[in-house]
Order: sequence, then C-alpha cells, then structure tokens
Amino acid sequence: MGKTTGFLEYQRQSGPVRPEEERILDFREFHCALPLNEQKKQAARCMDCGIPFCQAGVMISGMASGCPLHNLVPEINDLVYRSRMNEAYHRLSITHSFPEFTSRVCPALCEAACTCGLHDDPVSTKENERAVIEYAFMNGLAVEPVPEIRTGKKIAVVGSGPAGLSAAQLLNRRGHEVTVYERSDRVGGLLMYGIPNMKLDKSIIDRRVSLMEKAGVRFIVNADVGRTIPSETLLKEYDSVVLACGASRARDIAVPGRDAKGIFLAVDFLGKVTKQLLDTDFQKAPLELAKGKDVIVIGGGDTGNDCVGTCIRLGAKSITQLEMMPAPPAVREERNPWPEWPRILKTDYGQEEAIRVFGADPRVYQTTVKEFIKDKKGHLKEAVLISLSPKKDEATGRIRMVPAEGTERRVKAQLVLIAAGFLGSEEYVTGSFGVETDARTNVKTAPGGYSTSKEKVFTAGDMHRGQSLVVWAIAEGRNAARAVDEALMGYSNL
Repeated sequence: MGKTTGFLEYQRQSGPVRPEEERILDFREFHCALPLNEQKKQAARCMDCGIPFCQAGVMISGMASGCPLHNLVPEINDLVYRSRMNEAYHRLSITHSFPEFTSRVCPALCEAACTCGLHDDPVSTKENERAVIEYAFMNGLAVEPVPEIRTGKKIAVVGSGPAGLSAAQLLNRRGHEVTVYERSDRVGGLLMYGIPNMKLDKSIIDRRVSLMEKAGVRFIVNADVGRTIPSETLLKEYDSVVLACGASRARDIAVPGRDAKGIFLAVDFLGKVTKQLLDTDFQKAPLELAKGKDVIVIGGGDTGNDCVGTCIRLGAKSITQLEMMPAPPAVREERNPWPEWPRILKTDYGQEEAIRVFGADPRVYQTTVKEFIKDKKGHLKEAVLISLSPKKDEATGRIRMVPAEGTERRVKAQLVLIAAGFLGSEEYVTGSFGVETDARTNVKTAPGGYSTSKEKVFTAGDMHRGQSLVVWAIAEGRNAARAVDEALMGYSNL
C-alpha cells in the first residue's frame, strides 16, 4: 500500500494553519489543506505495514486504538497516492458516513495507532480523508442515493447529531421513511452548536443535510421530544424510534456563589455565540459576552479549549483555564506504549492563541474553584481558587484529587465557563419513553446491542455509550441503523 519507500522519502507535512494573530480576528476555519499533489505524497507514506492497527478500532488499556469505523485506511491511502480519487471516495464511503466532519474535529485515533508513528511521524490519514471528501464534493461524487424502492416502514430519529444523522442516512438508503427530530432551531446537534465555527464551518453541516433532504430524509427542528412533542405520538406513528439525543446533561459545580451572574455552562455559551454568528451571517459577534473580561474556564478538554479560543475572539482581557489533574508528561511513558492512545501533553489551538495573545499558557493544573465572590448587584467579580493534591482512596484504590488546605487564592473574574464534561442523557427524554438507564444514566441495552428495554425503541451515540467522540457517534449510528433494519425486515443488507 502506498509507495514502498514513501515513508523514507517523504517527511510528514500537514496543511497550513492560519497564524494566530490573523485567525483570532474572525471565526473562519483556520486549518487549510495542502495542494492535492502534495497530499498524494503524504498518502505515499503509508508503509504497507502488514497489520494496520490504524483501522482496528479496539480498546487497549481503556482507550480506543485505531478507527472505530474500521475505515480501510491503507487502501484509501494507496488510492490517493495513485491519484485514483474517485475510487478513494467510494472506498471511504463503504465505512464512513461523514468524513467531512471527522477530518476536521476528530483527534485521529487512526494516526495514534499508525505503525509509522512507532519510530517516526504517523501518516496524515486525517488530512488524506479530508482531501478525498472535499474532492468528492468539488467533483459531484458526493451524492446521497435516492432509494428506488420504499419499504413502507416509518422511523423517527430523535436528535440530529452525528449518531442521529448517520442512523438516518443508512435507514433512508435502505428504503425506510425517516424523520429526524431536533430540539434546536438548526440541524446538527453538538456539531452545530457545541463545536465552534473555526473548527467546523457550519456550511459543511448544511451541505450534507441538504443532500440527505434531497434523498428523502425529513428534518423537523424546534421539536423537543419529551416536552413539546409527546413520546406517545412517535411510538404511535412510527414503526421504530431511535434515541440519539446525546449525553447533553452538563456537569455543573456546586460551590458557594454559583448563582452569581456571569457563570455559564460551556455548551450554552458556545451555542449562544454560534447562534448569533449564524443569525447575523457572521456580521455580528456577541462581544459583550467576554470583551474586556477576566475569564476562567473550568475544564481542560476539547470543550474547554474551544471556550479559550472563542473568548479570545470575543476580546477577553485575560483567560485562565483550570485543570483538576496533574499535567500529562511531555513524552510517552513506558506504561503507555504504542499502539495505545498517547497520554501526553498536547497544546491545542486555543492554548496556542492564548500564548500568542497573553504570552503564557492559560492552563493551571491541579486547581479548582472553591468559591465565587459576587458584587452588591450579584455579578461575579472574583473566584477563590484552591490547589488539589492526589490521594489514594483506600476503599477503591483509585487516586482522587482533594483540596490542599491553605492554598486558597483570589483572582479577578467576571466570566466563568464550566466545561467539566457531561453526566449522561436527559432524564425527561428517557423518562418519557420509559427506557431503562444504567448508573451513569446512559440508555441501557444488551452488550453490543442497540435495542432498549422499550419495544421498538433503539438508541445510539453518547446517549448510549456516554460522552465520547464524533467518530464513535457515527459508528454507533451506523450500527443502530443495522439493528433497526434487522428488527423491521428480519435481515439487513446495511
């Protein structure tokens, strides 16, 4: 696969990135593509390794190794290298519903497991896939097939995130009549309102949704199933229902002063910013949310990083990002060997921009908020931070981060964004449908299954497995579609 000696002849080269001082002035995508002839050289680095861990998608030491979609990575890379882009697109489409999403926002599990990465830089599979899907759209290859025969079966998909969209796509291709319900005013779920535009331009989502609509998928927005639309209505009108509502119950923090004005859940904040940008055709950003303010972001994951990048674009005076855990090591430790996911320190775009603007990394490790301080009008003015130290729990053997008394300190803050992850599915949805949930409030199914405790109700995505990656949600949606199809038809060719 690829050029036999390509990994020896070519060094890894990524697409150009707009410089920090330029990209913080707008909300446009900042990661650009290589010219196609240069991207072919990157595909040539795929080294015919014999065992393609990149497409394994297996769990090793609690972390995924390789792509959970099981994309045929070496074959796709080989076709890109040989300039057979039409075939590369069709090969990628066998396993992948939306490469245009993952090639922008996925952390590239495939690359972390790349054999070439054991001693050198891994193959740039993520950018190779982006080249393939964008070539397909530019050349009229990316079409959504219209079924020649309809089965007469009607399916409701609740939630239009990556899991819901992928389930709807395959079920429609099979010939079922599919209607997708979305509680927001636009289709896309967290793809639309949870990921900033500079990482995933919303026109990319609209482009795909338009194809699905032309192929027969019906989308209903502002439809909050379980509240404005009773679950009984869906159970009565449809042959099957797929719950793909995500793990959208955000984790809050309970400390004194939490009711101060100026404290937001990160997902609400990011959604508000994106909505105003879209509503004004990017002519007006909600600068009043962060301009001139001292900002604290609680949480060190992707969402926290997105908050940092967004606040910089909104003119924040300063930004501090709190992480409860110790800083990861700069290089792999012996207990974290390849092809495990590398647990190492990574500096993402938001932190890069903060370093450029403020002169220092915004992250402060082993720290959390002990108290919020309000002014006389109830507005946030300060936060009391406290350091954390690791302590072994004698009962469970696990390490917990506990407050270190005497380390309290006050810092100015007029805006706090809580990006502490998600607790699981929304109870009003699961309760409305009467489906069983597990201890983490994820919808319960048999191991490896997608059917719930409620007849003809299925589930997929974060609502099923808990907070995870877009690529996992797509894989879940595709698998759930097959389960629904088998239940309705007695077999499945999906």
